[in-house]
Parts: sequence; structure tokens; C-alpha cells
Amino acid sequence: MTTALEPALSVRQVLNMDRVLAGEPEVVAGASHLDRAVRWVHVAEAADVGVMLTGGEMVLTTGVLLAGDVEAQAEYIRSLHRAEAAAVVLGLGRAFPTPPDVMRRAAERCGLPMVVLHRPFPFAELTEEVQSRLVSSKFAAVSLSEAVRTALTGLITSGAPLQRMLDEIAGHAACPVVVTNLAHRVLATAGERSAVDDVLRDWERISRQAGGSEGDGWIRAELGGRGERWGRIVLCGYRGDAATGRLLADRAAEALVLHRLLAGSAHTWEEQAAQSLLTDLVSGVVPARQLLPRARAAGLPVNRRAFVPLVVRDGDPAELDRVLRLLGLLGLVAELADGVTAVLLSLARDQDAEALATHFALRLRHESGAPTTVAAASPRTAWDDVPAGLREALHVVEAAADAPADQEQPVLLRLRDVHLRGLVRLLRDDPNVQSFAERELDGLLCGADADQELLPVLRTYLATGRNKSRTAQLHHVSRPALYRRLEVIEASLGVDLDDFEQAASVHIALLAHDAQQR
Repeated sequence: MTTALEPALSVRQVLNMDRVLAGEPEVVAGASHLDRAVRWVHVAEAADVGVMLTGGEMVLTTGVLLAGDVEAQAEYIRSLHRAEAAAVVLGLGRAFPTPPDVMRRAAERCGLPMVVLHRPFPFAELTEEVQSRLVSSKFAAVSLSEAVRTALTGLITSGAPLQRMLDEIAGHAACPVVVTNLAHRVLATAGERSAVDDVLRDWERISRQAGGSEGDGWIRAELGGRGERWGRIVLCGYRGDAATGRLLADRAAEALVLHRLLAGSAHTWEEQAAQSLLTDLVSGVVPARQLLPRARAAGLPVNRRAFVPLVVRDGDPAELDRVLRLLGLLGLVAELADGVTAVLLSLARDQDAEALATHFALRLRHESGAPTTVAAASPRTAWDDVPAGLREALHVVEAAADAPADQEQPVLLRLRDVHLRGLVRLLRDDPNVQSFAERELDGLLCGADADQELLPVLRTYLATGRNKSRTAQLHHVSRPALYRRLEVIEASLGVDLDDFEQAASVHIALLAHDAQQR
């Protein structure tokens, strides 16, 4: 992708230069076209100057060869218009002591800015000033282009993530940067957090409104390759000149396309966007209210909705997303950790959240053909309550992972289904609980009779409700052999496992120990 370096000065900017102001400029025609770009400044007295132009020039003249010939004056303006000149500046003097009415009317009809200078003015000074600025601007644009390209190439070769790339781009642009798919859904952002939030707050409206033009600093570049477009990068409110912004956007697009191609298909940008949002919600580091614009911009319906937080263990995120689509459910899917995936459903408030969540879990089990653990929190109607719901579902699925492998579980787990195991897991980091577990199990963990085989036997014995036959069967030992092991366990711990209270105390300690180990 290559970009021509366009001029960085407009007619209006040239007229506001101190040297030009000294000539007392007056715009007599084409005042609504003063934002035209000036590519060059050309001093010319020839009546047929139009054939010498290539477009974008500001032509300076005294009109000495046009005086007294109204047809030549009108044709002079028309020729400049045909050559797409940026403007014409006429120095008043002996040839034209006042603005020529014929030239003024012709310029107005053509939409060509016409400026007269009321005081004598050395054209050479203006030419030198403008050309110097244009050359400096082009050099600065080239330097910026190379600096951006070098920085982004370095990040790509070092394997930097997408967010690091966007942070670099936002640093050069000094404005919010947004990457979207073709449906305007936000995939990633960068820039000052408050400025980004302002952009995202009403993203759907302002993104479509800015889709037709690049006014007000909204500069877009298409993302894609091999004849296929798949996204856009948008500089939101870029304050520099449009040409430099366009150059920056194009360089950024080049780098992002290369980054995506080299990154492969491990995680699409859509997946990364959902993962970033759901991870921030679960962590609670960023207040939920501040994440609402990101959720809305990511395409999640948030107005007057009920949110159902789900967490799935051993489920493929792509499969979960496919099941959502099969059921016509709206939501975000993202892997929070290895083997643990969050699903945030967004439902209309009159929909049956319990039934739909259960239906999702059943369909997932059917489609995947493998047992998956799906935990759900109660529906949340307030967005601020969503983080707590996600943490609740995560807690349930983790507590369920501690359950014995042969214990039958419902297709959709709730907090009420993890009972004592769930409570102990919540308290596992409490120093008092840790001390209690170590004290109760010290004889097996650190004592002289510590045996790696005894702790699993104790765990199975208590989990089966002290069923000796079942425990012996699961450990493939005879009952007499099991009795001897239980006697060693009781002696090591100094307890009587036939006593309900003592057995319950050991069971709780073992649950706490297992939770801490996980």
C-alpha cells in the first residue's frame, strides 16, 4: 500500500500567514472554497497560464496582460478552473487599481477562490514562504511515515499483541483509535481512556454518521487482503492536517493487515475483543459502568435486557459460539483461562432465562458429544451486577471441579448445587481456614505415618458417605485391606471416623485442603 504525500496547507491557511496579511488580502469570490489544498504556488502573468498547471496551484498575478480585455479576463479565470487551480491572487496596482468585476463574477460562477491584495506585495516572499512550508510538511510527513512503519514493524517481528500495536498508533495519532469489523462492531480500541469512552458511548450513531466523509478528523483506512475486506481502522478526531492523518491511517492499516496474517487463526480479533471485555468484567479492576460503552460497541444489546452469566469447563469457545447462533441467542463468548470459557447472554426481559440457559447447556452437550460442565448465575437486570454474576458462575464451575468424578451433576449447575464444597472454596484463602485444615490433617500431611495412598482413600471414604464397600471397590482393594488403611488414618489423625462430628470436621478440612491445592 502506498500513499502520495498531499499538501498540508489550505488556501485559508496561506491567507492567514503574516506575510500575506501585510498585503491586506480580500476574498472577492469563492469564499466557500477556502479549504482547498494548496499543492504549490505559481507566479504567472501569461494569459494562457492554465495549460501550464497540473492542479492544486495558487496562482499569483498582477494581471498586466489582461488589462482592458474583458473576454481575456473571463477566459483566464475559466482556464484556471479547468486546470483545477486552488486559487488566484491578484495584486492590485496599475493594471487593476480595483478588483475587476468580470474576473470576480467568473470566479464566483466557477467556485474558484479569488483574492486581491490591496497593498503592494513581493510575490517572491510569499512563494518562498509557502514552498518552504510545503517542503517542510512533506519532509515531516515522510519522517512520520517512516517512524510509524519502523515502530510497527518492530512490534510485529517481536510478536507484540494487537493492543500493543494500537497503543503505538494512538501515540502517534494523539487521538482515539478504533478497529471495527465491516458491521461497525468494535474489535479493539486505544488512546486516552476517557476519550475512548466518549467515542464509544454513542458509537453506532457516530460511526455510521462518520462513514460517508472524513470531516472533523475522522479518518478511516480499510483492512483486508487478497481482494477481501474484513475491517477498518478509524482515527477518531485527529487534530493534525488531513493528509498526515491519511498517511498515518494507511501505515497503520498496512501493519495491522500484516499482523493479522502473521498471527494466524489462534484467536480472531473478535475473540480477543470479547475476551478483553469479559476478563475485565470478571476481574472487577475496571468498574462495570465504564465497560458499558465497550459492550455496546461490541454489539451486545444492553438496553432493557437481562444478562445471564455462564461459565463452561472443557468447552470449545468456537463450539459455544456456534450453539449460541443455532439457538438464536445473543451474547459474548470468551476463554477466561485454559479450559474455562465465559458466556454472557443478553436476553429480553420477558424471556425465560432459566429455560433458555438450560436449553443452551443441553444443546451444547448434544452438539459437542462430550460431557461439559456448565454453571450459571441468576439473571442480572442491572449491568453493574454482571461482574458479580460472572464471578458466581466461575466459582460454581470451579467448586464442581472438586467433586468426585463419579458424582452425577445436573446439566446446568447453580450455586445451590455445590453445597458445602462451594462454601469451603469461597473461604479457602482465609488464614483461619488454612490453619484449621493443616491442624486437622497434619498427621497425614506431615506426620510419620504420612502416605500418598492414605489421603485419596480418606477422600473417597468421606465423599461416598463413609461407604466402606464402595470405597474398597473404587480403590481396587479388599475390605480387610481397606479396614487396615482406615485404622492407620484414624491413628494418624487421632479421630474416630465413625463419629459423625469428627468425620465432618475432617471432611471439611479435606475440602479446604483440596481447594487450596487447586
